[in-house]
Amino acid sequence: MLKFLSRPAVRLVERYLPDPYIFVLLLTLVAAAAAIGVERQTPLAVLRYWGDGFWDLLTFSMQMLLVLVTGFMLASSPPVKRQLARLATKAGTPARAIILVTLVSLAASWINWGFGLVVGALFAKELAKQIRVDYRLLIASAYSGFVVWHGGLAGSIPLVIATEGHFAMDQIGIVPTSETIFSWFNLAILVVLFVVVPLVNRMMLPDEKDSVYVEASKLDDGPPRKLIASRPAEHLENSMTLAWLVGIPGLLFLLDHFLLRGGGLNLNVVNFTFLFLAIVLHRTPRHLLDSLYEAVKGSAGIVIQFPFYAGIMAIMVQSGLAETLSKGFVSIATADTLPFWSFISAGVVNLFVPSGGGQWAVQAPVMLPAAEALGASVPRIAMAVAWGDAWTNLLQPFWALPVLAIAGLKAKDIMGFCLIQLFITGVIISLGLTFL
Repeated sequence: MLKFLSRPAVRLVERYLPDPYIFVLLLTLVAAAAAIGVERQTPLAVLRYWGDGFWDLLTFSMQMLLVLVTGFMLASSPPVKRQLARLATKAGTPARAIILVTLVSLAASWINWGFGLVVGALFAKELAKQIRVDYRLLIASAYSGFVVWHGGLAGSIPLVIATEGHFAMDQIGIVPTSETIFSWFNLAILVVLFVVVPLVNRMMLPDEKDSVYVEASKLDDGPPRKLIASRPAEHLENSMTLAWLVGIPGLLFLLDHFLLRGGGLNLNVVNFTFLFLAIVLHRTPRHLLDSLYEAVKGSAGIVIQFPFYAGIMAIMVQSGLAETLSKGFVSIATADTLPFWSFISAGVVNLFVPSGGGQWAVQAPVMLPAAEALGASVPRIAMAVAWGDAWTNLLQPFWALPVLAIAGLKAKDIMGFCLIQLFITGVIISLGLTFL
């Protein structure tokens, strides 16, 4: 059944889904037109919102870029790559390969979204070297695990509202992760997704005649570069001692942060962890720099696209469009259905504002008063927005950029399969948020 349904979905997306850069340009025009038509803003006002907000997310953009770069460097370090290659030998068949890569991506994304994107893509490439399996579905399976990230340990919304001094603290106080990430309803949704998502990917496995394969030789990174140090500078580049003299103190700082000072996780700590583990595991500065150069290639799309999304977010917020959109869903909600409509509205807003933290800043001023007025659970509403943000990433190609760069594919190659997952996971998440 799903194999039959995936065929027209794949053809539809291949025909009509543009490159992610084109997608963000079209979203910019749609947001501007809606602000003018719906909110009665003047074209000059919208132009100013867009231009003034274009660079508002530079700090966040740099953090996102570093998550991907440092995550790539860690995942591509020799010890981690050896473990991925060893794990790939456990697959044996195309069906097992699809299930295994999905499970690895789900687990890694639950730990941290950046790590999940990179590990899933690298593991998929490793599987493709050893098993003849449809390469598009293999990479789509690696990306589909990303859907759980906002319900996991690095979920930005639950971490934000659990942090002292967050912008809505006067309204809702501090909401511990025991009521969000580790709540019964959230864990139940995760368990179901960990079972269903791999099975759905397996059931979409195309027949031989419809499959697209890739030659293993094209995926080979080639033999390691022979490093012969003949100059003092090259000795430093190849010095394990130098790398460890800096890398080990970095890890000691993390021990101090977590164990002695009781510090928590945030994006800066995650990036610091990834970077210094990569420094130690790559062993020499030269190996680390080679990995860095590869990582930057996969991150190029974010550099140019994130400012456009910042501009879109500014239009959505400053014009009142995001508030109007959210209020439209809230207006038909009750205490029991508010989590569902919060989830749906967050999924729509995420197409224009693909940033968990940024999206919470947009929707919290609408959703929190609604929850208070209707007597709905604030933690559940927060997680509904978080899941909505994660859910439509299966349709929004922005976060697929690093996966596609690593795999050497285009968004249209995988989004047809992801479209099927979008509908199935949407049903599961909305039921869990509403009835559990």
